[in-house]
Amino acid sequence: MSERDRLFLLHPGFVDPAQGAHSFYCVDCAAIEGVLTYYPELRSRISVEHLAFLRPRAPLVELLGAEHQSCPVMVIGIRPSPPVAGLESSTSTGRLFAHGVPAITSYLAAVYQIPVVHP
Repeated sequence: MSERDRLFLLHPGFVDPAQGAHSFYCVDCAAIEGVLTYYPELRSRISVEHLAFLRPRAPLVELLGAEHQSCPVMVIGIRPSPPVAGLESSTSTGRLFAHGVPAITSYLAAVYQIPVVHP
């Protein structure tokens, strides 16, 4: 059995103590949620996990190291063949990942054959 790709997003409605008592959402995570809404079949093919805003974000520390805790991020399960442009490699764990909306959507298009983002 192959390891699934894991997509990490922030829970919406989080509080950032540095910004007061307001409730927030991450616009980049919301954009990726939109892609998942457009292409719901992705949810059955990848693991989608929501994390708390406050750090440390234990699953990301374990998979990518403390230096890579930003969301949204897709941790690659199996190295794609052929290789996909735009992937980064964790210096702590060696795991491949796609960070941010452009890298994640490019990866999803290359590996899961969804349409590409219009320029």
